[in-house]
Amino acid sequence: MIGRLTGTLIEKQPPRVVIDVHGVGYEIEAPMSTIYELPETGQAVTLHIHQGVRDEVPVLYGFLSDSERNRFRSLIRVNGVGPKMALAILSGISADELRRCIEQKDITTLTRLPGIGRKIAERLTLEMQDRLDSMGSGQATAVAGLSSGSVGAVANHPRAEANAALVALGYKPAEADRLLSGLDDEGHSSETLIRAALQKAVR
Repeated sequence: MIGRLTGTLIEKQPPRVVIDVHGVGYEIEAPMSTIYELPETGQAVTLHIHQGVRDEVPVLYGFLSDSERNRFRSLIRVNGVGPKMALAILSGISADELRRCIEQKDITTLTRLPGIGRKIAERLTLEMQDRLDSMGSGQATAVAGLSSGSVGAVANHPRAEANAALVALGYKPAEADRLLSGLDDEGHSSETLIRAALQKAVR
């Protein structure tokens, strides 16, 4: 079981990253809250790993902090919430906002996240109540300013990459198009567009 990986970040295609560890490239799925804070490609990085299985194939999920990994693990224990939905939740709202939604039973905000209907939102607010202490809190990385490393490489087609990332997070193509509509992509990376689209989604 892989619990942590340290290596060189060689690729960022949100929500997937690739880390080279002694010549072996590990494909890792990560929430945008982690991807926003990653350094530029070519730099060293350490991710806390949750190893799962999808269609009998091992899948790695990576997080910058152990507390974020714990939140992910708490989410996937909720009936009806799988890894993909958990990544979408962590990408769409900050740790503190998630805690607030659970404490205040804010169904409305939760249902704005992709794939979460009222029934799942109600389960989250009910089943996560006794896990709040283990979830911890964190900076609102999903809505904060860009870190210096995130501005690194501007993609050749940032809007297309942002659209693909939103679809991978669970938004329908038409919804991804709507969230990206009106956003200025001139000189901006796909990560910047994803951040703006996710902010727009939960307003």
